[in-house]
Amino acid sequence: MEIALILAVIAAIFIVRTFKIVPQQNAWVVEKLGKYDRTLTPGLKFVLPFIERVAYKHSLKEVPLDVPSQVCITKDNTQLQVDGIIYFQVTDPMRASYGSSNYVFAITQLAQTLLRSVIGKMELDKTFEERDQINASVVNALDEAAANWGVKVLRYEIKDLTPPAEILRSMQAQITAEREKRALIAASEGRKQEQINIATGEREAFIARSEGQRQAEINNAQGEAAAITTVADATADAIRKIAEAIRQPGGMEAVNLKVAEKAVEAYGQLAKTNNTMIVPGNMTELSALIGTAMTILKPRTPQ
Repeated sequence: MEIALILAVIAAIFIVRTFKIVPQQNAWVVEKLGKYDRTLTPGLKFVLPFIERVAYKHSLKEVPLDVPSQVCITKDNTQLQVDGIIYFQVTDPMRASYGSSNYVFAITQLAQTLLRSVIGKMELDKTFEERDQINASVVNALDEAAANWGVKVLRYEIKDLTPPAEILRSMQAQITAEREKRALIAASEGRKQEQINIATGEREAFIARSEGQRQAEINNAQGEAAAITTVADATADAIRKIAEAIRQPGGMEAVNLKVAEKAVEAYGQLAKTNNTMIVPGNMTELSALIGTAMTILKPRTPQ
């Protein structure tokens, strides 16, 4: 009974050491007699007990690694407190097992060193403006070095950049001054635009008034021309009608009679002026006109 129990325990140990279940997104490094033999992929795998053993287990997932905060000196000798985070992934389990004794610690230390070097080449203002450039520089240098460790550095992100309190106060004062300057410039630009708008409005109003006055003068001139033309047309039409009437039988006699009447009337009006008797200088002309008028008025003897 005891032998059977011993055999069962040995069989259980043998099975446990022989059959290995590797989880998804994991890789296990197997050593045979202390030497690297193979890498186990996810699934059910077999390992020879007492001859082979699983020496290292690696996760192939993307791993975030916090980089401790550190003080960096900028190009203009300003201290800057910087901390960040690295995202990496094991791509070669064999190199990750034997390339470095502790690749996580190596990546962290190298990231800090590279960050100090990159920020030391920049002025303080540039460090805030060019975070993407800093991140890219750190990632490129880390990835090149981590290739020997079987690790791929995917990205590096700066979480915080904190300058000293004195620098923060001076930066805040500078920002306030810049905002006040922009406000004054905006106000002056507004006043300038207001004056431009007023001048433009006055110019356009003057042009509109002058155009209206010009159009009114044109309209008046056209109206006067039309009136003159109408009067001239009426006068010409009247003259034509008079001429036509004169050409009719008895027309000339009617004209002479009208002229004689107007002459007698005119002499009569002259005689009344200023209560003074005015006598024509040539009475023959007056008598001739009257005679002509009487001749016209005398009834004609039928032939």
